[in-house]
Amino acid sequence: MRQRLSSEPDRYRGRRRVPTPPRSRYAAVVTTAFVGAGVVALGAGALPDAKVVSPSALADLEKAAATSEDLNSRATDAERSSRDSDRGGLASTLAEAPDVWRLPLEGYDLTAPYGMQWDKLHPGIDLAAPEGTTYHAVHAGTVTKAGWFGGYGYCVIVEHPDGTESIYGHSSKVLVAEGQEVKAGDELGLVGNTGHSYGSRLHLELHVNGKPTDPIPYLKERGVDLALQVDELYADVVGS
Repeated sequence: MRQRLSSEPDRYRGRRRVPTPPRSRYAAVVTTAFVGAGVVALGAGALPDAKVVSPSALADLEKAAATSEDLNSRATDAERSSRDSDRGGLASTLAEAPDVWRLPLEGYDLTAPYGMQWDKLHPGIDLAAPEGTTYHAVHAGTVTKAGWFGGYGYCVIVEHPDGTESIYGHSSKVLVAEGQEVKAGDELGLVGNTGHSYGSRLHLELHVNGKPTDPIPYLKERGVDLALQVDELYADVVGS
């Protein structure tokens, strides 16, 4: 071998040599790899093959899963029933409150407002709905009329504790009797086309101090929006 002269450039000067790891480090790495592979192999061997699992064990697993699903379903049904019961109880409690006002009908079209029509006062509003639709008391009170009432056809009149009267006309059938006490939301009759009517509708009037009053602003002040078909007191109950 030729001896390098001191005048020759050192091609390796300034470079860092990567130290060779000791034999013990190589041994540790190789040992760890083999041990890890062995653990994986042992773990795989310990897991049972689905083809060799006992049929009775599979049946027990399926039975347990079905039981768990049934219990979850029962718990869900019980929770729903409890929630519906609470909602119904709250609605019933609200209806019994003396100051509650409700919509007279659900699913209607406002076809005739309160006011002058053909040079005559239309003393109420007309709510068009399919014949036979149930209508309800807007407020608690006593039924003073339940039967035929001239141009109103079959009619129900309820007198409320403050002396206000609500009148429900053009019924196909009345479901209450005179002298009967009713609460807000109680069924009074069925929508019809009797008396001076031009189509299936509920004619609703309110008399305050013996005089006809526009039901829309009067009821809106009491939380009942006839235009939006919402009674605010029950909005949270329905939506919950």
